[in-house]
Amino acid sequence: MRLVIARCSVDYVGRLRAHLPLATRLLVVKSDGSVLVHSDGGSYKPLNWMSPPSTLRVTAPDDADRAEGITEVWTVQHGKSDDRLVISIREQLHDSSHDLGVDPGLVKDGVEADLQRLLAEQIELLGAGFTLIRREYMTAIGPVDILARDSAGRTVAIELKRRGDIDGVEQLTRYLELLNRDPIMAPVRGVFAAQQIKPQARVLATDRGIDCLTLDYDAMRGVDDSASRLF
Repeated sequence: MRLVIARCSVDYVGRLRAHLPLATRLLVVKSDGSVLVHSDGGSYKPLNWMSPPSTLRVTAPDDADRAEGITEVWTVQHGKSDDRLVISIREQLHDSSHDLGVDPGLVKDGVEADLQRLLAEQIELLGAGFTLIRREYMTAIGPVDILARDSAGRTVAIELKRRGDIDGVEQLTRYLELLNRDPIMAPVRGVFAAQQIKPQARVLATDRGIDCLTLDYDAMRGVDDSASRLF
């Protein structure tokens, strides 16, 4: 992994366009080809990124860019589309590379891992006609908890939490943005499932077209018969 701290501006060009004006940022170049642009705020989410497969090309600036103080230009080209990330670097403050080795992957805590297993076994809780594709579907930015197919044959990505908050919705949003870049898989819709979902998270999910599902953990384990309750 290569870590570069630089004063730079960033432009995303393709189906979407976005511009980050000049500022000091952390550039992360991973061995899988992905490139992420981070600020010192905004939690863990990158300001912009390019997912693999992609190639990074570093070139000298032209005369106009050099006159603006640009010392080099990074062009990160996606391998399956015309999307590209253009990073114009004015000054590099740090540049280091590190071998992180093989990562063992995310280990879920007990209840969340059990929720994932139980929902995979009881996939019909998502709706009639749902079928399981696989658990822990790996992407370049992390594993999707459950990937399924609905009754119409469309792909559905499910993010599971014990307590669903806004960060969980943001996490699922990033997965959906990435999965929907794959023309074979798209369109992919999302389901945010949790034992409890905070009102703000539900509003954000609905605004982004993500369905919400509240899970009854005890009922799924078979230790609580919700149909026999008085209330």
